[in-house]
Amino acid sequence: MENTNRSVFGLHGVTGMLIATVLLLSILVGLTILGIGAQRSVADKPYKITDPQALKMRDTANANQKALAK
Repeated sequence: MENTNRSVFGLHGVTGMLIATVLLLSILVGLTILGIGAQRSVADKPYKITDPQALKMRDTANANQKALAK
C-alpha cells in the first residue's frame, strides 16, 4: 500500500506544528499578563501587623495578628 496523500504543509505537517506553537505561545503570554496583574494588585495592599508585641514564636495564633493596611 502506497501513501500518496502526504502533504508537508497540511494540518498534520508544518502548518499544524506552527498553529500549535502559536497557540501555546499565546496561552503563555495570556497567563503571564494575568500573573503580573495579580502581583501588582497584591503588591499595593501589604499586610500590617496589628500588635507586634503579641507575636510568639511558632504560634498558630500569629495568623490572627495580620490585617490589610489601608
